[in-house]
Amino acid sequence: MPGIPTADARLLAPAQVGEVLGLPVDEVMALVMEGRLRGVRVGSPARWRVDEASVSDYLDDQAEEARRIALWRQAQHASFPELWGAGPVRHAD
Repeated sequence: MPGIPTADARLLAPAQVGEVLGLPVDEVMALVMEGRLRGVRVGSPARWRVDEASVSDYLDDQAEEARRIALWRQAQHASFPELWGAGPVRHAD
């Protein structure tokens, strides 16, 4: 079944995930409910656990989003001559 961690997956408590991500447990659980983190209820009484690989995937997604935003902002500051390769360059690095 997709989305269910396998037996060899490491499962973390929401509080552990919150420490890694710097988020409160409520926000970690919101990410699980939104499907941005893979979680499963285990044990009796059932408690939420988050697949460690999904935390890594989430961090990769956040880094990629930050990279794209930075590129977008950089593109917004570029002049047309810079983009076309002709004319004066405003922001020589």
